[in-house]
Amino acid sequence: MLKHKYSKYKLEAGTDEAGRGCLAGPVVAAAVILPEDFEHDLLNDSKQLTEKQREKLRPFIEKHALAYAVAYVHEAKIDEINILHASILAMHKSIDKLKVRPEFIIVDGNKFKAYKKIPHQTIVKGDAKFMSIAAASVLAKTYRDDYMQKIAKEFPDYYWHKNKGYPTKQHRDGIRAFGATKYHRKTFRLLPTQLEFDFEI
Repeated sequence: MLKHKYSKYKLEAGTDEAGRGCLAGPVVAAAVILPEDFEHDLLNDSKQLTEKQREKLRPFIEKHALAYAVAYVHEAKIDEINILHASILAMHKSIDKLKVRPEFIIVDGNKFKAYKKIPHQTIVKGDAKFMSIAAASVLAKTYRDDYMQKIAKEFPDYYWHKNKGYPTKQHRDGIRAFGATKYHRKTFRLLPTQLEFDFEI
Protein backbone atom coordinates (compact mmCIF):
# COMPACT_ATOMS: atom_id res chain seq x y z
CA MET A 1 0.00 0.00 0.00
CA LEU A 2 1.57 3.26 -1.12
CA LYS A 3 1.65 6.15 1.34
CA HIS A 4 0.68 9.69 0.37
CA LYS A 5 3.42 11.56 2.19
CA TYR A 6 6.69 11.15 4.08
CA SER A 7 6.87 14.61 5.66
CA LYS A 8 4.43 17.00 7.33
CA TYR A 9 4.82 19.50 4.47
CA LYS A 10 1.91 20.05 2.11
CA LEU A 11 4.04 20.53 -1.02
CA GLU A 12 6.15 17.38 -1.02
CA ALA A 13 7.77 16.41 -4.33
CA GLY A 14 8.78 12.87 -5.21
CA THR A 15 11.56 12.33 -7.73
CA ASP A 16 12.94 9.29 -9.56
CA GLU A 17 14.97 8.44 -12.67
CA ALA A 18 14.89 5.87 -15.46
CA GLY A 19 17.65 4.50 -17.68
CA ARG A 20 20.52 4.39 -15.25
CA GLY A 21 21.63 0.91 -16.32
CA CYS A 22 21.32 1.46 -20.07
CA LEU A 23 24.15 1.40 -22.58
CA ALA A 24 22.57 4.05 -24.81
CA GLY A 25 20.33 7.09 -24.53
CA PRO A 26 19.75 9.62 -21.76
CA VAL A 27 18.98 9.18 -18.11
CA VAL A 28 15.53 10.72 -17.57
CA ALA A 29 14.14 12.01 -14.28
CA ALA A 30 10.74 13.25 -13.20
CA ALA A 31 9.51 15.21 -10.20
CA VAL A 32 5.88 15.15 -9.09
CA ILE A 33 3.84 16.95 -6.44
CA LEU A 34 0.51 15.21 -5.86
CA PRO A 35 -2.60 16.50 -4.09
CA GLU A 36 -3.38 14.87 -0.76
CA ASP A 37 -6.49 13.16 -2.14
CA PHE A 38 -4.69 11.55 -5.10
CA GLU A 39 -5.73 7.94 -5.73
CA HIS A 40 -5.30 5.44 -8.55
CA ASP A 41 -5.60 1.66 -8.22
CA LEU A 42 -2.80 0.97 -10.69
CA LEU A 43 -0.17 3.28 -9.22
CA ASN A 44 2.97 1.39 -8.22
CA ASP A 45 6.70 1.28 -8.90
CA SER A 46 6.90 1.56 -12.70
CA LYS A 47 9.02 -1.62 -12.89
CA GLN A 48 6.07 -3.58 -11.49
CA LEU A 49 3.70 -2.28 -14.18
CA THR A 50 3.16 -3.30 -17.78
CA GLU A 51 3.80 -0.84 -20.59
CA LYS A 52 0.01 -0.49 -21.09
CA GLN A 53 -0.53 0.25 -17.40
CA ARG A 54 2.19 2.93 -17.44
CA GLU A 55 0.69 4.50 -20.57
CA LYS A 56 -2.72 4.56 -18.89
CA LEU A 57 -1.33 6.14 -15.71
CA ARG A 58 0.73 8.87 -17.37
CA PRO A 59 -2.12 11.16 -18.53
CA PHE A 60 -3.94 10.62 -15.21
CA ILE A 61 -0.86 11.70 -13.25
CA GLU A 62 -0.30 14.70 -15.53
CA LYS A 63 -3.94 15.78 -15.22
CA HIS A 64 -4.23 15.44 -11.43
CA ALA A 65 -0.75 16.38 -10.16
CA LEU A 66 -0.33 19.80 -8.55
CA ALA A 67 2.89 19.99 -10.58
CA TYR A 68 5.11 17.66 -12.59
CA ALA A 69 8.20 17.96 -14.77
CA VAL A 70 10.54 15.71 -16.73
CA ALA A 71 14.22 16.31 -17.53
CA TYR A 72 16.88 14.58 -19.65
CA VAL A 73 20.64 14.26 -19.21
CA HIS A 74 22.17 12.93 -22.41
CA GLU A 75 24.99 10.46 -23.01
CA ALA A 76 27.80 13.04 -23.50
CA LYS A 77 27.09 14.53 -20.06
CA ILE A 78 26.77 11.03 -18.54
CA ASP A 79 30.24 10.21 -19.93
CA GLU A 80 31.59 13.49 -18.58
CA ILE A 81 30.30 13.34 -14.99
CA ASN A 82 29.38 9.62 -14.52
CA ILE A 83 25.95 8.03 -14.25
CA LEU A 84 25.38 8.67 -10.53
CA HIS A 85 26.02 12.41 -10.87
CA ALA A 86 24.02 12.49 -14.11
CA SER A 87 21.05 10.84 -12.37
CA ILE A 88 21.14 13.41 -9.57
CA LEU A 89 21.55 16.23 -12.12
CA ALA A 90 18.49 14.96 -14.01
CA MET A 91 16.47 14.93 -10.77
CA HIS A 92 17.63 18.48 -9.95
CA LYS A 93 16.69 19.63 -13.46
CA SER A 94 13.21 18.09 -13.13
CA ILE A 95 12.68 19.84 -9.77
CA ASP A 96 13.91 23.09 -11.39
CA LYS A 97 11.13 22.84 -13.96
CA LEU A 98 8.27 22.36 -11.46
CA LYS A 99 5.75 25.21 -11.64
CA VAL A 100 5.24 24.91 -7.87
CA ARG A 101 8.25 25.11 -5.55
CA PRO A 102 8.31 22.08 -3.22
CA GLU A 103 8.77 22.46 0.52
CA PHE A 104 10.22 18.96 0.89
CA ILE A 105 11.70 16.40 -1.55
CA ILE A 106 11.61 12.61 -1.32
CA VAL A 107 14.05 10.74 -3.53
CA ASP A 108 14.09 7.16 -4.73
CA GLY A 109 17.35 5.44 -3.75
CA ASN A 110 20.07 6.33 -1.27
CA LYS A 111 22.09 9.04 -3.06
CA PHE A 112 21.17 12.68 -3.58
CA LYS A 113 22.68 16.14 -3.27
CA ALA A 114 20.79 18.88 -1.48
CA TYR A 115 18.69 21.01 -3.81
CA LYS A 116 18.55 24.77 -3.04
CA LYS A 117 18.36 24.28 0.73
CA ILE A 118 15.03 22.42 0.44
CA PRO A 119 15.00 19.56 2.99
CA HIS A 120 15.02 16.09 1.48
CA GLN A 121 14.96 12.41 2.34
CA THR A 122 16.34 9.50 0.30
CA ILE A 123 14.22 6.35 0.46
CA VAL A 124 15.45 2.96 -0.76
CA LYS A 125 12.73 1.39 -2.93
CA GLY A 126 10.79 4.64 -2.46
CA ASP A 127 8.94 4.03 -5.73
CA ALA A 128 7.20 1.09 -4.06
CA LYS A 129 6.43 3.06 -0.86
CA PHE A 130 5.29 6.60 -1.75
CA MET A 131 2.82 7.79 -4.36
CA SER A 132 4.76 10.81 -5.60
CA ILE A 133 7.92 8.76 -6.20
CA ALA A 134 5.88 6.03 -7.92
CA ALA A 135 4.25 8.70 -10.11
CA ALA A 136 7.68 10.17 -10.92
CA SER A 137 8.96 6.70 -11.84
CA VAL A 138 6.04 6.23 -14.27
CA LEU A 139 6.66 9.57 -15.96
CA ALA A 140 10.43 9.09 -16.17
CA LYS A 141 10.03 5.61 -17.65
CA THR A 142 7.33 6.49 -20.21
CA TYR A 143 9.08 9.66 -21.42
CA ARG A 144 12.37 7.78 -21.76
CA ASP A 145 10.69 4.89 -23.60
CA ASP A 146 9.15 7.39 -26.04
CA TYR A 147 12.58 8.91 -26.68
CA MET A 148 14.17 5.49 -27.29
CA GLN A 149 11.34 4.56 -29.71
CA LYS A 150 12.14 7.75 -31.65
CA ILE A 151 15.89 7.20 -31.96
CA ALA A 152 15.34 3.49 -32.75
CA LYS A 153 14.05 4.64 -36.15
CA GLU A 154 17.42 6.30 -36.78
CA PHE A 155 19.41 3.21 -35.71
CA PRO A 156 17.12 0.16 -36.16
CA ASP A 157 19.94 -2.40 -35.86
CA TYR A 158 20.09 -2.10 -32.06
CA TYR A 159 16.39 -2.90 -31.37
CA TRP A 160 15.99 0.05 -29.01
CA HIS A 161 12.24 0.02 -29.66
CA LYS A 162 12.26 -3.26 -27.71
CA ASN A 163 15.21 -3.12 -25.31
CA LYS A 164 15.13 0.69 -24.70
CA GLY A 165 18.92 0.75 -24.57
CA TYR A 166 19.37 -1.90 -21.85
CA PRO A 167 22.16 -4.47 -22.35
CA THR A 168 20.14 -7.26 -23.94
CA LYS A 169 21.68 -9.89 -26.22
CA GLN A 170 20.07 -8.25 -29.29
CA HIS A 171 21.47 -4.85 -28.33
CA ARG A 172 24.97 -6.23 -27.77
CA ASP A 173 24.80 -8.19 -31.03
CA GLY A 174 24.09 -4.87 -32.76
CA ILE A 175 27.10 -3.25 -31.09
CA ARG A 176 29.31 -6.19 -32.16
CA ALA A 177 28.12 -5.97 -35.75
CA PHE A 178 27.87 -2.19 -36.24
CA GLY A 179 29.90 -0.58 -33.44
CA ALA A 180 28.78 2.23 -31.14
CA THR A 181 26.48 5.09 -32.21
CA LYS A 182 26.43 8.72 -31.09
CA TYR A 183 23.77 7.70 -28.54
CA HIS A 184 25.94 5.09 -26.81
CA ARG A 185 27.57 5.88 -23.46
CA LYS A 186 31.25 5.57 -24.30
CA THR A 187 32.36 5.19 -20.66
CA PHE A 188 30.12 2.13 -20.19
CA ARG A 189 31.30 -1.40 -20.91
CA LEU A 190 29.34 -1.85 -24.11
CA LEU A 191 30.48 -5.44 -24.59
CA PRO A 192 31.54 -7.98 -21.96
CA THR A 193 35.32 -8.23 -21.82
CA GLN A 194 36.54 -11.59 -23.01
CA LEU A 195 39.35 -13.48 -21.35
CA GLU A 196 42.42 -13.51 -23.53
CA PHE A 197 45.18 -16.06 -23.16
CA ASP A 198 48.76 -15.75 -24.33
CA PHE A 199 50.01 -19.05 -25.62
CA GLU A 200 53.69 -19.80 -25.87
CA ILE A 201 54.48 -22.04 -28.81
